[in-house]
Amino acid sequence: MLIERRTRRDFLAGAAKAAVLGLSGTTVLSGVSAFATPPIEPPASAAEKLIPYGAAVRSDALASDLTYRAAMAANCQIIVPESELKWTELRPTRDQYRFEKADAILDFARLNGIDVRGHTLAWSGAMPAWTDAIASPAEAERELVDHIQTVVGRYRGAVQCWDVVNEPLAHWPEDDASFRPSIWASRLRGNYLPIALRATAAADPGARLVLNEYDLEFSGPRFMARRHALIRLLRTLRDRDVPLHAVGLQAHLFADRAIDRDGLQTLLAEIAKLKLDVLITQLDVIDYELPGKVSERDAQVASLAAGFLKTVCEVACPKAIVTWGLSDRYSWVPTYFKRPDGLPNRPLPLDADLRPKLLYDVIEEFRRKAA
Repeated sequence: MLIERRTRRDFLAGAAKAAVLGLSGTTVLSGVSAFATPPIEPPASAAEKLIPYGAAVRSDALASDLTYRAAMAANCQIIVPESELKWTELRPTRDQYRFEKADAILDFARLNGIDVRGHTLAWSGAMPAWTDAIASPAEAERELVDHIQTVVGRYRGAVQCWDVVNEPLAHWPEDDASFRPSIWASRLRGNYLPIALRATAAADPGARLVLNEYDLEFSGPRFMARRHALIRLLRTLRDRDVPLHAVGLQAHLFADRAIDRDGLQTLLAEIAKLKLDVLITQLDVIDYELPGKVSERDAQVASLAAGFLKTVCEVACPKAIVTWGLSDRYSWVPTYFKRPDGLPNRPLPLDADLRPKLLYDVIEEFRRKAA
């Protein structure tokens, strides 16, 4: 097994040094691993009471684009590796782990006092081709647990929070047993969730464990079915005493989809009853159907985000607001939702020249208002 030179000890030593230098960041996302067990947090200063803001980050852009690097350091209290902790990046072959890109992001975070969220350990997507050969439940459990022990163990104490399970539900679930097709669901069925969550808790008892899901906020029967299935799934995990601390709302917002205020707030109230935290984990606005005029489009993007954040914050104060990217210069949106008029997409808080937009102001407003 090839593992790059740097070890978990290197990161722990670096984190300890950063703490001594006052660079360890302000977001406390640690806590013992048990279902809905609250973290032990020190008293917060006035500045620390703001909801932490973060963004997904790309290692290649950090290395090559100094203005982007500076913007990330200046604006983010949290960063999330966009792809560098996914299986395709870490596991090109069954017997090989490649940590260079993830290590670079962790180094950047440590040097700038930024917390790190890990994304993701158990997901249907971004899987290397070799995993198709996993043949049995026993083999699937062994590979999943080994991966989690290796990756989470390496970054123990350096990654404060993990999206352990990402997008487990079927696109249109019939019940809490309707899982999105994946190697894990096909070999282990719903058992892969407790396996992954318990393995993560064992590998880093101080990490916060998150179940991350998409399409929970809109009006319509499919989205209602997703909300109902999620609550049933969370109750099942609770009844099995599976360690879990929070639910992540991805919040990829679409201009042609109305927010179901009552439906989303009912979901959030049920999550609160389970004593789980809420995080907004991948916020952006898919603008390919919005008008081309920049000022008009930016205003509608900001309005959509404000409506969503208001709906959430009326019921639950999110522990973090994270956008899936900081600047329009680096976004997944044009790859999948390119505008028909050929104009650049504008889904994120900073434009391609790293200038704040109205969306940036909306996020700042809710960081203060909700806190």
